Amino acid sequence: MPTNIDSPDSGKPDTVDLDTIDAEIDEHRGNDATAPALRLLSLGAGVQSTTLLLLSCHGDIPRFDYALFADTGWEPTVVYRHLARLSAYAALHGIPVHRVTAGNIRADALNPDRRFASMPLHVRNPDGSKGLGRRQCTGQYKISPLKAAARRLLGYPHPTRVPDGVYAQQAIGISLDEIHRAKDADVRYLRHVFPLLDMRWRREDCRAYLTEHGFGDTPRSACVGCPFHSQAEWRHLRDTDPQGWADAVDFDAAIRHGHPSANRRGQPLRGSYYLHSSCRPLSEANLELRRAARDGAESEGGGCSPWGCPSGATAEAVDNPEEAA
Repeated sequence: MPTNIDSPDSGKPDTVDLDTIDAEIDEHRGNDATAPALRLLSLGAGVQSTTLLLLSCHGDIPRFDYALFADTGWEPTVVYRHLARLSAYAALHGIPVHRVTAGNIRADALNPDRRFASMPLHVRNPDGSKGLGRRQCTGQYKISPLKAAARRLLGYPHPTRVPDGVYAQQAIGISLDEIHRAKDADVRYLRHVFPLLDMRWRREDCRAYLTEHGFGDTPRSACVGCPFHSQAEWRHLRDTDPQGWADAVDFDAAIRHGHPSANRRGQPLRGSYYLHSSCRPLSEANLELRRAARDGAESEGGGCSPWGCPSGATAEAVDNPEEAA
């Protein structure tokens, strides 16, 4: 039986057979002979992961032992406000929300004494062509601290080896319209599960559920200065959060020549670097211009998940011994 599912490439609905969807869901569900030692939620505080936390609070899916929020230190104020309310709500239902962090991504990006994991900045090359920087920020500021926290909660912090068969089940908020973003865990002590895929819920189903339970104003979760912001998202930041917009404009100007530590080491980066895909200063970018469908011109966007970046690319790993088995 065919159904419509959004294509990550065209932005238009493609017809996909339900048997194909079932096969993809089964592939990510896995078959575990042993029960998990812990049930964790990767909480991005956006629409899908907030839905999962509420579903667990209400007993509609298995109860989480912990919800983990990877804090980059540069989320919009509205996200931190939402997280505080959500944490209080979860606590009433016996689910603690823990913040984990690897530092402040904005401060680190401008600190010449700090080794910085590359952000996917838009690049204007010396020959005038455009490019995109490597994306290591998700790996360092979200995936690594989440993995380290899982090890500690399991009782085997680095460098203690996690015994075979001991693992935490980690729920990821990916809905049916984002099934292409579902990824399996790459370490033995984590097993990813995708309850929204099992329920065949799309983003609009999550929105309806949140509204029904008083969380209809759940924001999109992404760094203030994420280079993957769509035109609509940049406009929303400019029009609703003057402080956040000014912060992004200042940061954009400060990173024009790349990370300062490279320049200090005598290894200046080639080209000019920008937050906006037009490779123009953010303060001068035409945010009213409708961009190509693949840029998500007017869409709400799925937020920045540690396990499925809106770029569609796999997060580039950074060296971190705490992630090892």
